[in-house]
Parts: sequence; C-alpha cells; structure tokens
Amino acid sequence: MKILIIEDDKEINEALKEGLEDESYAVDSCFDGEDGYHTAMAEEYDLIILDVMLPEMNGYEVCRALRQDGNQTPILMLTARDAERDI
Repeated sequence: MKILIIEDDKEINEALKEGLEDESYAVDSCFDGEDGYHTAMAEEYDLIILDVMLPEMNGYEVCRALRQDGNQTPILMLTARDAERDI
C-alpha cells in the first residue's frame, strides 16, 4: 500500500511517516498543499493523509482540486480544528 502524507509540520509528518513505514507501507511526504496536489496527481496512491491548514493551498483546496481533476484516492483529513463547521 502506498500512502501520501501532506502535512507542513515536519515533526508530525516524520512521526506519521516512520510509524507507517514501520508497518511496511510505502510513504511519500509533502510539506505544502501545492506540492502535495502535484505529487498526488503524478503518482498513484492508495491513501492520502491531508492536513487542513497548509501553506500555498489549504487542505480543502487540495481535496477539491483533486476531486475536480478526477483523482478518487481516499483522503483522510488530519486537523486540530474542532469547530462544528469544520467537522
């Protein structure tokens, strides 16, 4: 299984990557929304772990652009936001 992590916090990104690799997943990482979008469109992934608050393009924009461009990879949104609107 190949997973893409799009998370700008380097410590969180690295912890997720290490944990998933320890479970034998192939993992790529990006640190901003624009790079994450282009990476997701250039490669095939089984899952995208996507932070909401990202530089360049936020997670909502990345998700929307991926879906509009036909990318149907499952996306797990990663966020500390807990307002009802965000949920």
